[in-house]
Amino acid sequence: MHIKTLKLKNYRNYEQLDVLFNDKINVIIGENAQGKTNLMEAFYVLAFTKSYRTPKENELIYWGKDFAKIEGTIEQKNRTFPLEIVITSKGKKAKLNHIEQKRLSDYIGALNIVMFAPEDLALVKGPPQVRRRFIDMELGQIQPSYIYHLGQYQQVLKQRNHLLKQMQRKQMNDLTMLQILTEQLIEHATTVLERRFAFLDLLRKWSKPIHGNISRDLEELEIEYNPTIDVSEDANKEKIETIYLESFHKVQEKEIERGTTLLGPHRDDLTFYINGKDVKVFGSQGQQRTTALSIKLAEIDLIHHEVGEYPILLLDDVFSELDDHRQSHLLSTIQGKVQTFVSTTNVAGIHHETLEKAELFHIDKGRIV
Repeated sequence: MHIKTLKLKNYRNYEQLDVLFNDKINVIIGENAQGKTNLMEAFYVLAFTKSYRTPKENELIYWGKDFAKIEGTIEQKNRTFPLEIVITSKGKKAKLNHIEQKRLSDYIGALNIVMFAPEDLALVKGPPQVRRRFIDMELGQIQPSYIYHLGQYQQVLKQRNHLLKQMQRKQMNDLTMLQILTEQLIEHATTVLERRFAFLDLLRKWSKPIHGNISRDLEELEIEYNPTIDVSEDANKEKIETIYLESFHKVQEKEIERGTTLLGPHRDDLTFYINGKDVKVFGSQGQQRTTALSIKLAEIDLIHHEVGEYPILLLDDVFSELDDHRQSHLLSTIQGKVQTFVSTTNVAGIHHETLEKAELFHIDKGRIV
C-alpha cells in the first residue's frame, strides 16, 4: 500500500498543494513552523478522519477560509482508489471511492498508517488515555467494526454517567434505568475488552523479537493489559460478562456517590516491562525509547500480517530523539518494504543507505520549493 498523490486545499498553512510521491522513502525538509508536521498530520487525518494534534477541527482550516479538503490516491496490489476528507465548521465528510461514508467503521481501514513522533514516547511514560488511544486507533485499522463497538460503548457510557450524576445530586433515583444502562454497557464493554485482549496477544508476538534485536538480546519486553475487573485474558465472552455484572453490582453505591462509571475499558491501561521491571517507573530514557520504537515497528508487521498490506509509515521529526543505533535499526527494518515519510529540519545527521534513494521535498511557508 502506498499514497501516490496528495492534494490539499485550505488545510492548515497550505492554501493549495498537489504532489506526487515516491513509493519508497519521501523526506520532507524544512525549518520549524513551515508546514512539515502539518503535511504529516494531513496523511493521518486522511486515514483516521481526525487529527492526532487537536480535537478542534476548525484549527485544520486555513485562516479566513470556510473549508479544508484533503484528497489522496491510494495504490494497493490489486487496486487504486481515491480518499477524500472535507472539513467545515458544520462537521466533516469522508469519501471512499467518491462515495460518502456515513459510518467511521466503513471508512477507517482503507488507508493503514503507523505514525512515530517524539510525543509517542508518551506511549510508555504518559497517562493511561494515551495508551488506550493507541490501542483503539491501531485495532480500529485492522478491525474497522471495532470502531463501531467502541462508539456504541462510549454512547452508553455518556448516558450512564449523566444518570449517575443526577442520582448523585438526588435529582433522580431510577435504579431500573441504571440497571438497563449497565447491561447495555456490559454488552459493548465485553466486545471491546475481548478484542483488546486479542490485539495485545498479537502485539506481544511482533514486538518481543524486535525489542530483543534492538537491545542486542540484553532485554526482554513484556506487555500487560490492566483491566478494571479481575479477569484473565483467556476468559470467554460469557465469563467476561458475568464478571462485569458482579463487579458493577459491588461498586453501584460508590458510583452513585461519585456520579461516574468506575469500571470498563475507558479506565483500563497497559504496563510495559523490561526484564520484569515496569519501564515507566524503573526504565531509563533509552529503555523507554526502545520500548516505544519496538511497539511502533511491531505495528508495521502486525498490520501486514492481518490485512495483507504494509501500512504507510510516518516519522515526524523522530530522528532527533533517537541515537545512531536506534536510527539504523529503524531504517534497516523498513528498507524496501514500507512507503515512508520522514520530516526533518536536516538530513545531514542521518547516515543510512535507505535515504540515498529517498526523494526530497523542501517545504517553505506551506509550499514545496
